Amino acid sequence: MNSSNRPFSQVHDILRKAGLRPTRQRLGLARLLFENDDRHVTAEQLHTEATGANLRVSLATIYNTLNQFTGAGLMREVVVEPGRSYFDTNTTDHHHFFHEDTGRLLDIPGDAISVSKVPEPPTGTHVERVDIIVRIRE
Repeated sequence: MNSSNRPFSQVHDILRKAGLRPTRQRLGLARLLFENDDRHVTAEQLHTEATGANLRVSLATIYNTLNQFTGAGLMREVVVEPGRSYFDTNTTDHHHFFHEDTGRLLDIPGDAISVSKVPEPPTGTHVERVDIIVRIRE
């Protein structure tokens, strides 16, 4: 059977290319995350969506899967405050507005902000990227 004729073929290929085994739960979660436009989602939001899509998966499995997807480079974790993270399907160079009142996270194009100086990192390390979160309120 040709992979393009298989259900979930797009997300199946995404997982395979990332080196992740396409289990039933990973396929279902990947479909929720990657089949539409880029988005920001918390583990709790994804759990609610999975439940609504009749995907039986625990919150612990959601967290594990989001961390696996992040580790494989399919997503980025955006920590807005200690204990509060969003997972971003847009892995391109960009920054974020964080709306303090609503908890909404919005993309800022990477070229819309310039950083004129980054401190020298500790010996034996290198700067991977600079993430900027601009906090806004109504």
